[in-house]
Amino acid sequence: MNKIASAPCSYGVHSGHGIGMKPVELLEAMAAAGYTGSELGPPGFFGSPDETARAFADNGLTVVGAYVPLNLSQPEEAPTGDLAGMRHTLEELAASGNPEVVAVLADGGDEALRANPWRSGGWDAAAWRRAADRVAAACELVRSYGVRPVFHPHYATYVERAAEIDTLMELTDVALCLDSGHFELGGAAPAAYAKKYADRVHHVHVKDVRHAVVEAAKARGDARLEKWWGDVACPLGRGDVALEAFLDQLTANGYTGWYVIEQDSAPVTPETWEATLADQRHNLTWLAERR
Repeated sequence: MNKIASAPCSYGVHSGHGIGMKPVELLEAMAAAGYTGSELGPPGFFGSPDETARAFADNGLTVVGAYVPLNLSQPEEAPTGDLAGMRHTLEELAASGNPEVVAVLADGGDEALRANPWRSGGWDAAAWRRAADRVAAACELVRSYGVRPVFHPHYATYVERAAEIDTLMELTDVALCLDSGHFELGGAAPAAYAKKYADRVHHVHVKDVRHAVVEAAKARGDARLEKWWGDVACPLGRGDVALEAFLDQLTANGYTGWYVIEQDSAPVTPETWEATLADQRHNLTWLAERR
């Protein structure tokens, strides 16, 4: 099977439901473009766990994973952040029928990061121990649902930069979701990190990004990621990521998992719908030709 998947974030679906199409139309568009799977959107975006499984099956799509933010930086006793949302997502994943489905864990950041995504410092040793303990607890919860956990280093969080990824890998045994765009922005060359952690890369996000958009926002002091993040990711092959070297390294690793194409975008509107569809068709064709 062609294991190239899409994701709702490529259509502007992030933490809210305010988008310009019905959820089922999103699945129909993915299937029509030729994708064979997708990650989920926010908890409940496609309905109940059973409704979600039916909607994907009706469109010939496999549920391949879902993003699950964690509270890794706050000292209060809430190691998994939105626990109710996390459990709902895990119920959706468990109902998917895919025995290899993954929960894509990530640091959820905090208010300090939202005010200054270009922080200069990070966690001290005690904070890292707390974060590692919380990742371990989250992994245990994920596995209790029969779902596989992976961790996604993410821009504008406390697990973003190359040294931070290395520390997380050292302190935990969690598998890795290697997102080429986020690793690029964090200064961790995607191909090099695919080689470095070849035995721990269990899930892949294929994303191209433009450094200039981030640098321009930083230069004008605009910390409102939601205002410009949709311009950072771009169609595959048109940004700054050395994607072909990354894909070659995954092949050399013997990677057999899903390739999830993500082009984070602003929510679609009737005016941008056709352009969004064209971008996602381009992305699938671009990747398929190189795999």
